[in-house]
Amino acid sequence: MADVILVLNAGSSSIKFSVFDAADRALPLLLRGQVAGLYVENARLTVLDADGKEIESRDWAGTPALDHDGAVAWLVDFLRAHKGDHQLAAVGHRVVHGGERYAEAVRVTPEVIAVLGRLAPLAPLHQPHNLKPIEAVARVRPDLPQVACFDTAFHRAQPEVAQAFALPPSITQRGVRRYGFHGLSYEYIAGALPRFDAQGARGRAIVAHLGNGASMCALVNGRSVASTMGFTAVDGLPMGTRSGTLDPGVILYLMDELGMDARAIETLIYKQSGLLGVSGISSDMRALLASEDERARFAIALYVYRIGRELGSLAAAAGGIDTLVFTAGIGENAPAIRDRVCRDAAWLGVRLDEAGNAAHGPRISAPSSRVSVWVIPTNEELMIARHTIRVARGGRAAEPVAGPDTARTPS
Repeated sequence: MADVILVLNAGSSSIKFSVFDAADRALPLLLRGQVAGLYVENARLTVLDADGKEIESRDWAGTPALDHDGAVAWLVDFLRAHKGDHQLAAVGHRVVHGGERYAEAVRVTPEVIAVLGRLAPLAPLHQPHNLKPIEAVARVRPDLPQVACFDTAFHRAQPEVAQAFALPPSITQRGVRRYGFHGLSYEYIAGALPRFDAQGARGRAIVAHLGNGASMCALVNGRSVASTMGFTAVDGLPMGTRSGTLDPGVILYLMDELGMDARAIETLIYKQSGLLGVSGISSDMRALLASEDERARFAIALYVYRIGRELGSLAAAAGGIDTLVFTAGIGENAPAIRDRVCRDAAWLGVRLDEAGNAAHGPRISAPSSRVSVWVIPTNEELMIARHTIRVARGGRAAEPVAGPDTARTPS
Protein backbone atom coordinates (compact mmCIF):
# COMPACT_ATOMS: atom_id res chain seq x y z
CA MET A 1 0.00 0.00 0.00
CA ALA A 2 1.51 3.35 -1.08
CA ASP A 3 1.91 6.22 1.36
CA VAL A 4 0.69 9.79 0.97
CA ILE A 5 1.68 12.98 2.77
CA LEU A 6 -1.03 15.47 3.73
CA VAL A 7 0.10 19.11 3.96
CA LEU A 8 -2.07 21.60 5.86
CA ASN A 9 -1.84 25.39 5.83
CA ALA A 10 -4.40 26.79 8.25
CA GLY A 11 -5.64 30.33 8.63
CA SER A 12 -8.27 31.84 10.89
CA SER A 13 -11.19 30.79 8.67
CA SER A 14 -9.76 28.29 6.19
CA ILE A 15 -7.53 25.27 5.75
CA LYS A 16 -5.63 24.81 2.50
CA PHE A 17 -4.45 21.27 1.88
CA SER A 18 -2.33 19.27 -0.54
CA VAL A 19 -1.78 15.53 -0.86
CA PHE A 20 1.53 14.17 -2.22
CA ASP A 21 2.50 10.66 -3.31
CA ALA A 22 5.28 9.62 -0.92
CA ALA A 23 5.96 6.42 -2.90
CA ASP A 24 7.61 8.55 -5.59
CA ARG A 25 10.84 10.37 -4.64
CA ALA A 26 9.66 13.38 -6.63
CA LEU A 27 6.57 13.64 -4.37
CA PRO A 28 4.07 14.31 -7.19
CA LEU A 29 0.91 16.17 -6.23
CA LEU A 30 -2.25 14.04 -6.12
CA LEU A 31 -4.88 16.42 -4.73
CA ARG A 32 -5.22 19.95 -3.45
CA GLY A 33 -8.00 22.15 -2.19
CA GLN A 34 -9.34 24.11 0.72
CA VAL A 35 -12.08 24.32 3.27
CA ALA A 36 -13.14 27.96 3.49
CA GLY A 37 -15.64 29.79 5.65
CA LEU A 38 -14.85 28.09 8.95
CA TYR A 39 -16.78 29.34 12.01
CA VAL A 40 -19.62 30.71 9.87
CA GLU A 41 -22.67 28.91 8.53
CA ASN A 42 -21.53 28.61 4.92
CA ALA A 43 -18.27 26.66 5.04
CA ARG A 44 -17.37 25.24 1.65
CA LEU A 45 -14.96 22.54 0.48
CA THR A 46 -13.27 22.36 -2.91
CA VAL A 47 -10.99 19.48 -3.96
CA LEU A 48 -8.97 19.57 -7.20
CA ASP A 49 -6.84 16.92 -8.85
CA ALA A 50 -3.23 17.53 -9.89
CA ASP A 51 -4.41 19.10 -13.17
CA GLY A 52 -6.73 21.54 -11.42
CA LYS A 53 -9.95 19.71 -12.28
CA GLU A 54 -12.59 19.84 -9.57
CA ILE A 55 -13.34 16.36 -8.27
CA GLU A 56 -15.28 17.15 -5.11
CA SER A 57 -17.18 20.05 -3.61
CA ARG A 58 -19.65 20.48 -0.84
CA ASP A 59 -20.91 23.09 1.56
CA TRP A 60 -22.17 23.07 5.08
CA ALA A 61 -24.91 25.68 4.61
CA GLY A 62 -27.71 25.33 7.12
CA THR A 63 -25.61 23.21 9.48
CA PRO A 64 -23.73 24.24 12.61
CA ALA A 65 -20.63 26.26 11.80
CA LEU A 66 -17.66 24.08 10.91
CA ASP A 67 -14.50 24.59 12.99
CA HIS A 68 -10.90 23.43 12.48
CA ASP A 69 -11.62 20.13 14.28
CA GLY A 70 -14.57 19.39 12.03
CA ALA A 71 -12.66 20.30 8.87
CA VAL A 72 -9.71 18.07 9.81
CA ALA A 73 -11.98 15.14 10.69
CA TRP A 74 -13.76 15.51 7.35
CA LEU A 75 -10.46 15.63 5.44
CA VAL A 76 -9.17 12.48 7.13
CA ASP A 77 -12.42 10.67 6.31
CA PHE A 78 -12.33 11.97 2.74
CA LEU A 79 -8.81 10.68 2.18
CA ARG A 80 -9.72 7.32 3.66
CA ALA A 81 -12.72 7.01 1.35
CA HIS A 82 -11.17 8.39 -1.86
CA LYS A 83 -7.63 7.11 -1.62
CA GLY A 84 -8.27 3.50 -0.67
CA ASP A 85 -5.07 2.33 -2.37
CA HIS A 86 -3.04 4.83 -0.37
CA GLN A 87 -2.27 5.11 3.32
CA LEU A 88 -1.90 8.45 5.07
CA ALA A 89 1.69 8.30 6.33
CA ALA A 90 2.19 11.71 7.92
CA VAL A 91 0.84 15.25 8.09
CA GLY A 92 3.00 18.31 7.54
CA HIS A 93 1.93 21.73 8.81
CA ARG A 94 2.99 25.22 7.88
CA VAL A 95 3.70 27.04 11.14
CA VAL A 96 4.62 30.69 10.83
CA HIS A 97 6.87 30.98 13.87
CA GLY A 98 9.52 28.65 15.26
CA GLY A 99 11.07 31.33 17.45
CA GLU A 100 14.71 31.04 18.45
CA ARG A 101 14.32 27.43 19.52
CA TYR A 102 13.56 25.68 16.24
CA ALA A 103 15.88 26.12 13.28
CA GLU A 104 14.43 23.27 11.21
CA ALA A 105 11.28 21.21 10.83
CA VAL A 106 10.40 19.11 13.89
CA ARG A 107 8.23 16.12 14.64
CA VAL A 108 5.28 17.21 16.74
CA THR A 109 5.18 16.14 20.37
CA PRO A 110 3.16 17.54 23.29
CA GLU A 111 6.24 19.52 24.30
CA VAL A 112 6.57 21.00 20.80
CA ILE A 113 2.89 22.02 20.81
CA ALA A 114 3.37 23.72 24.18
CA VAL A 115 6.46 25.61 23.00
CA LEU A 116 4.76 26.74 19.79
CA GLY A 117 1.74 27.89 21.74
CA ARG A 118 3.97 30.14 23.82
CA LEU A 119 5.18 31.77 20.60
CA ALA A 120 1.70 33.12 19.82
CA PRO A 121 2.60 36.69 20.94
CA LEU A 122 5.15 36.78 18.10
CA ALA A 123 2.53 35.98 15.44
CA PRO A 124 -0.89 36.53 17.03
CA LEU A 125 -2.79 36.51 13.75
CA HIS A 126 -1.18 33.29 12.48
CA GLN A 127 0.29 31.04 15.15
CA PRO A 128 -2.89 30.10 17.06
CA HIS A 129 -4.62 29.11 13.82
CA ASN A 130 -1.58 27.15 12.59
CA LEU A 131 -1.73 25.06 15.78
CA LYS A 132 -5.44 24.20 15.69
CA PRO A 133 -5.16 21.53 12.95
CA ILE A 134 -2.14 20.01 14.72
CA GLU A 135 -4.19 19.55 17.85
CA ALA A 136 -7.19 18.35 15.82
CA VAL A 137 -5.15 15.67 14.00
CA ALA A 138 -3.70 14.54 17.32
CA ARG A 139 -7.24 13.96 18.60
CA VAL A 140 -8.48 12.19 15.46
CA ARG A 141 -5.32 10.18 14.69
CA PRO A 142 -2.95 10.22 17.68
CA ASP A 143 -0.86 7.51 15.99
CA LEU A 144 -0.15 9.63 12.91
CA PRO A 145 3.25 11.37 12.67
CA GLN A 146 2.96 15.13 12.37
CA VAL A 147 5.71 17.54 11.39
CA ALA A 148 5.80 21.31 11.99
CA CYS A 149 7.59 23.30 9.26
CA PHE A 150 8.47 26.91 10.05
CA ASP A 151 8.49 30.09 7.97
CA THR A 152 11.24 31.44 10.22
CA ALA A 153 13.64 28.48 10.15
CA PHE A 154 15.42 29.23 6.85
CA HIS A 155 16.50 32.66 8.11
CA ARG A 156 18.25 31.31 11.20
CA ALA A 157 21.34 31.01 8.98
CA GLN A 158 21.65 34.80 8.89
CA PRO A 159 24.60 36.43 10.67
CA GLU A 160 23.79 37.43 14.22
CA VAL A 161 24.16 41.10 13.36
CA ALA A 162 21.45 40.75 10.69
CA GLN A 163 19.03 39.38 13.28
CA ALA A 164 19.70 41.99 15.96
CA PHE A 165 17.83 45.11 17.02
CA ALA A 166 19.67 48.02 18.65
CA LEU A 167 17.86 47.47 21.95
CA PRO A 168 19.15 46.69 25.45
CA PRO A 169 19.95 43.04 26.21
CA SER A 170 17.20 43.03 28.84
CA ILE A 171 14.79 43.10 25.89
CA THR A 172 16.66 41.26 23.14
CA GLN A 173 17.44 38.33 25.43
CA ARG A 174 13.71 37.72 25.67
CA GLY A 175 13.69 36.81 21.97
CA VAL A 176 13.02 40.25 20.50
CA ARG A 177 14.98 40.06 17.26
CA ARG A 178 14.57 39.94 13.49
CA TYR A 179 13.23 36.53 12.48
CA GLY A 180 12.17 36.90 8.84
CA PHE A 181 9.30 34.97 7.25
CA HIS A 182 8.29 33.26 3.99
CA GLY A 183 11.26 30.99 4.69
CA LEU A 184 9.62 27.92 3.15
CA SER A 185 9.21 29.83 -0.12
CA TYR A 186 12.80 31.08 -0.09
CA GLU A 187 14.10 27.62 0.74
CA TYR A 188 12.21 26.20 -2.23
CA ILE A 189 13.59 28.89 -4.57
CA ALA A 190 17.12 28.35 -3.24
CA GLY A 191 16.78 24.68 -4.16
CA ALA A 192 15.18 25.35 -7.56
CA LEU A 193 17.45 28.18 -8.74
CA PRO A 194 20.44 25.96 -9.70
CA ARG A 195 18.26 24.35 -12.40
CA PHE A 196 17.83 27.78 -14.00
CA ASP A 197 21.08 29.55 -13.17
CA ALA A 198 23.78 27.47 -11.49
CA GLN A 199 26.24 30.37 -11.34
CA GLY A 200 23.66 32.75 -9.89
CA ALA A 201 22.63 30.17 -7.28
CA ARG A 202 26.23 29.99 -6.07
CA GLY A 203 26.47 33.76 -5.95
CA ARG A 204 24.36 36.63 -4.63
CA ALA A 205 20.65 36.26 -5.36
CA ILE A 206 17.80 38.46 -4.22
CA VAL A 207 14.36 36.86 -4.20
CA ALA A 208 11.17 38.94 -4.25
CA HIS A 209 8.24 36.96 -2.80
CA LEU A 210 5.45 39.28 -3.92
CA GLY A 211 1.95 38.20 -2.97
CA ASN A 212 -0.79 39.37 -0.62
CA GLY A 213 1.97 38.96 1.94
CA ALA A 214 5.22 40.29 0.49
CA SER A 215 8.86 40.21 1.43
CA MET A 216 12.34 39.98 -0.06
CA CYS A 217 15.38 37.96 0.90
CA ALA A 218 19.09 38.09 0.01
CA LEU A 219 20.78 34.72 -0.53
CA VAL A 220 24.50 34.03 -0.76
CA ASN A 221 25.28 30.54 -2.03
CA GLY A 222 21.69 29.54 -1.28
CA ARG A 223 21.69 30.72 2.35
CA SER A 224 19.64 33.58 3.77
CA VAL A 225 21.79 36.55 4.80
CA ALA A 226 19.13 39.28 5.14
CA SER A 227 15.37 39.70 4.77
CA THR A 228 12.87 42.53 4.78
CA MET A 229 10.55 41.06 7.41
CA GLY A 230 11.75 41.26 10.97
CA PHE A 231 10.15 40.61 14.35
CA THR A 232 6.73 40.13 12.78
CA ALA A 233 5.24 39.44 9.36
CA VAL A 234 4.00 43.04 9.12
CA ASP A 235 7.50 44.48 8.62
CA GLY A 236 9.20 45.39 5.36
CA LEU A 237 7.32 45.88 2.09
CA PRO A 238 3.75 47.21 1.85
CA MET A 239 1.44 44.24 1.29
CA GLY A 240 -2.18 43.61 0.42
CA THR A 241 -3.50 44.91 3.73
CA ARG A 242 -0.34 45.18 5.86
CA SER A 243 1.55 48.45 6.23
CA GLY A 244 5.10 47.21 6.00
CA THR A 245 7.80 49.15 7.83
CA LEU A 246 6.65 52.05 9.99
CA ASP A 247 8.63 54.52 12.05
CA PRO A 248 7.93 53.41 15.66
CA GLY A 249 7.06 57.03 16.35
CA VAL A 250 3.94 56.56 14.20
CA ILE A 251 2.70 53.96 16.69
CA LEU A 252 3.33 56.36 19.58
CA TYR A 253 1.46 59.09 17.70
CA LEU A 254 -1.53 56.82 17.11
CA MET A 255 -1.63 56.03 20.81
CA ASP A 256 -1.10 59.56 22.13
CA GLU A 257 -2.96 61.66 19.59
CA LEU A 258 -5.68 59.33 18.30
CA GLY A 259 -6.21 57.32 21.48
CA MET A 260 -5.78 53.99 19.70
CA ASP A 261 -5.04 50.93 21.83
CA ALA A 262 -2.89 47.95 20.87
CA ARG A 263 -5.74 45.98 19.29
CA ALA A 264 -6.92 48.94 17.20
CA ILE A 265 -3.37 49.53 15.97
CA GLU A 266 -3.01 45.82 15.23
CA THR A 267 -6.13 45.92 13.07
CA LEU A 268 -4.88 49.05 11.29
CA ILE A 269 -1.42 47.79 10.38
CA TYR A 270 -2.42 44.20 9.57
CA LYS A 271 -5.84 44.58 7.94
CA GLN A 272 -6.49 48.18 6.89
CA SER A 273 -3.20 49.36 5.41
CA GLY A 274 -0.96 48.36 2.50
CA LEU A 275 -2.43 48.43 -1.01
CA LEU A 276 -5.96 48.49 0.39
CA GLY A 277 -5.33 51.33 2.81
CA VAL A 278 -3.42 53.54 0.37
CA SER A 279 -5.75 53.00 -2.58
CA GLY A 280 -9.03 52.79 -0.71
CA ILE A 281 -10.06 50.46 -3.53
CA SER A 282 -8.66 46.97 -3.19
CA SER A 283 -5.87 44.83 -1.79
CA ASP A 284 -5.74 42.91 -5.08
CA MET A 285 -2.97 44.05 -7.40
CA ARG A 286 -4.98 42.89 -10.43
CA ALA A 287 -7.78 45.30 -9.55
CA LEU A 288 -5.34 48.16 -8.98
CA LEU A 289 -3.54 47.59 -12.28
CA ALA A 290 -6.88 47.61 -14.08
CA SER A 291 -8.04 50.81 -12.36
CA GLU A 292 -7.71 54.35 -13.73
CA ASP A 293 -8.15 55.83 -10.26
CA GLU A 294 -5.24 58.01 -9.18
CA ARG A 295 -5.27 56.38 -5.73
CA ALA A 296 -4.66 52.99 -7.33
CA ARG A 297 -1.79 54.40 -9.35
CA PHE A 298 -0.23 55.91 -6.26
CA ALA A 299 -0.56 52.65 -4.28
CA ILE A 300 1.27 50.82 -7.09
CA ALA A 301 3.94 53.52 -7.27
CA LEU A 302 4.54 53.28 -3.53
CA TYR A 303 4.71 49.50 -3.72
CA VAL A 304 7.28 49.57 -6.55
CA TYR A 305 9.29 52.32 -4.85
CA ARG A 306 9.57 50.33 -1.63
CA ILE A 307 10.64 47.21 -3.54
CA GLY A 308 13.40 49.28 -5.15
CA ARG A 309 14.53 50.67 -1.77
CA GLU A 310 14.68 47.19 -0.26
CA LEU A 311 16.44 45.80 -3.33
CA GLY A 312 19.26 48.27 -2.80
CA SER A 313 19.44 47.48 0.90
CA LEU A 314 19.59 43.73 0.32
CA ALA A 315 22.22 44.13 -2.40
CA ALA A 316 24.33 45.99 0.16
CA ALA A 317 23.81 43.23 2.73
CA ALA A 318 24.81 40.55 0.19
CA GLY A 319 27.81 42.51 -1.12
CA GLY A 320 26.27 42.89 -4.56
CA ILE A 321 23.74 41.12 -6.75
CA ASP A 322 24.14 38.51 -9.47
CA THR A 323 20.56 37.25 -9.76
CA LEU A 324 17.06 38.60 -9.13
CA VAL A 325 14.11 36.22 -8.80
CA PHE A 326 10.41 37.10 -8.78
CA THR A 327 7.99 34.62 -7.19
CA ALA A 328 4.55 34.27 -5.53
CA GLY A 329 1.23 35.60 -6.84
CA ILE A 330 2.22 39.09 -7.97
CA GLY A 331 5.82 38.18 -8.72
CA GLU A 332 4.80 35.31 -10.98
CA ASN A 333 1.78 36.90 -12.69
CA ALA A 334 2.19 40.69 -12.92
CA PRO A 335 4.59 41.60 -15.76
CA ALA A 336 3.80 45.30 -15.28
CA ILE A 337 5.18 45.21 -11.74
CA ARG A 338 8.27 43.24 -12.80
CA ASP A 339 8.83 45.75 -15.62
CA ARG A 340 8.76 48.73 -13.27
CA VAL A 341 10.95 47.08 -10.65
CA CYS A 342 13.55 46.08 -13.24
CA ARG A 343 13.62 49.50 -14.89
CA ASP A 344 14.16 51.14 -11.50
CA ALA A 345 17.00 48.67 -10.87
CA ALA A 346 18.94 49.68 -14.00
CA TRP A 347 21.56 51.23 -11.72
CA LEU A 348 22.36 47.71 -10.48
CA GLY A 349 22.92 46.49 -14.03
CA VAL A 350 19.44 45.04 -14.59
CA ARG A 351 18.23 45.05 -18.19
CA LEU A 352 14.79 43.67 -18.97
CA ASP A 353 13.84 41.46 -21.91
CA GLU A 354 10.34 42.78 -22.64
CA ALA A 355 9.26 39.76 -24.67
CA GLY A 356 10.50 37.34 -22.00
CA ASN A 357 8.73 39.35 -19.31
CA ALA A 358 5.46 39.37 -21.24
CA ALA A 359 5.74 35.58 -21.58
CA HIS A 360 6.41 35.23 -17.80
CA GLY A 361 9.94 33.97 -18.40
CA PRO A 362 11.41 31.97 -16.91
CA ARG A 363 14.33 34.25 -17.87
CA ILE A 364 13.28 37.87 -18.28
CA SER A 365 16.66 39.62 -18.41
CA ALA A 366 18.23 40.80 -21.66
CA PRO A 367 21.54 39.30 -22.85
CA SER A 368 23.24 42.61 -21.96
CA SER A 369 22.02 42.49 -18.35
CA ARG A 370 24.77 42.15 -15.71
CA VAL A 371 22.13 40.64 -13.41
CA SER A 372 20.18 37.57 -14.50
CA VAL A 373 16.47 37.95 -13.76
CA TRP A 374 14.03 35.07 -13.44
CA VAL A 375 10.39 34.25 -12.77
CA ILE A 376 10.29 31.02 -10.76
CA PRO A 377 7.01 29.73 -9.29
CA THR A 378 7.33 28.91 -5.61
CA ASN A 379 5.97 25.74 -4.01
CA GLU A 380 5.80 25.99 -0.23
CA GLU A 381 3.54 22.93 -0.01
CA LEU A 382 6.10 20.71 -1.73
CA MET A 383 8.80 22.08 0.57
CA ILE A 384 6.66 21.12 3.56
CA ALA A 385 6.08 17.65 2.10
CA ARG A 386 9.83 17.17 1.67
CA HIS A 387 10.51 18.15 5.27
CA THR A 388 7.64 16.00 6.49
CA ILE A 389 8.79 12.80 4.83
CA ARG A 390 12.38 13.39 5.95
CA VAL A 391 11.50 14.01 9.59
CA ALA A 392 8.77 11.35 9.77
CA ARG A 393 11.01 8.67 8.33
CA GLY A 394 13.86 9.77 10.55
CA GLY A 395 11.71 8.78 13.48
CA ARG A 396 12.50 11.67 15.79
CA ALA A 397 12.17 15.40 16.11
CA ALA A 398 15.05 17.65 15.19
CA GLU A 399 17.04 18.93 18.13
CA PRO A 400 16.07 22.47 19.15
CA VAL A 401 18.76 25.11 19.21
CA ALA A 402 19.48 27.12 22.31
CA GLY A 403 17.15 30.01 23.01
CA PRO A 404 14.06 31.03 24.93
CA ASP A 405 10.69 29.46 24.13
CA THR A 406 9.06 32.77 23.36
CA ALA A 407 9.41 36.50 23.36
CA ARG A 408 7.26 38.19 25.96
CA THR A 409 6.11 41.75 25.82
CA PRO A 410 8.32 43.69 28.26
CA SER A 411 6.38 44.90 31.26
